[in-house]
Amino acid sequence: MSDRRPAGRFLDAAIDLLHRVRDEEADSVAAAGALLADTVSGGGRLFAFGAGHSSLAAQDVVYRAGGLALMNLLAVPGAVGVDVMPATLGSALERVDGLAGAVLESSPARAGDALVIVSLSGRNALPVEMAVNARALGLKVIGVTSVAYATETTSRHASGTYLKDHCDLVLDSKIAVGDAELTLDNVPAPFAPASTVVTAALLQAVMATAAATLADRGIEPPLLRSGNVDGGHEWNGRVMERYADRIFYRR
Repeated sequence: MSDRRPAGRFLDAAIDLLHRVRDEEADSVAAAGALLADTVSGGGRLFAFGAGHSSLAAQDVVYRAGGLALMNLLAVPGAVGVDVMPATLGSALERVDGLAGAVLESSPARAGDALVIVSLSGRNALPVEMAVNARALGLKVIGVTSVAYATETTSRHASGTYLKDHCDLVLDSKIAVGDAELTLDNVPAPFAPASTVVTAALLQAVMATAAATLADRGIEPPLLRSGNVDGGHEWNGRVMERYADRIFYRR
């Protein structure tokens, strides 16, 4: 029986969304995992980008126990999270034209690399231009977004396009416009966002697929272990030494 208390309703909603992405995005997850495996085996590097709360899922796959050591965070100063003051500045930076190009030009990203771009709405200039510029540089782009926003909102990019329009692969998080799963008669606004839970799980499914795909090809996936288990630091040190030219979060 479903729990009708707010906590139970939220968890039920999140579980339902996870079931949807498992079933409806299976082919896209497999393709994204294969793309990352192709990049790793081909000598490329991996990057993840997200602005604001979308950055949380991107950060979750960087320098992560059980994750691919080659995944690097492509950070836009001031747009990574709510640590910038005032926090509203991060939202404003997402709408600045030209910022994405400047960030990419000063980054180590190059042709043959892969970039995961996380943006719930996919409507702001920053993620759209990040995808456009990355593909122009020869990177493969995986977009993680809610496709619903493209039909229910207006793009904030001059082209009128969305992140989903400029990707090699798109993963649809299925999050409803507004990112709030609950309503109550005595609460004046919808509440309880699930985008972080779902998007982080979706990306971890891609990472798992990439690791397994590499192993199936006879390539040991460059995985990190927890530093809180015996031998973890030594293991990670060997991985980082082997792939030093493809890991940028140590510099």
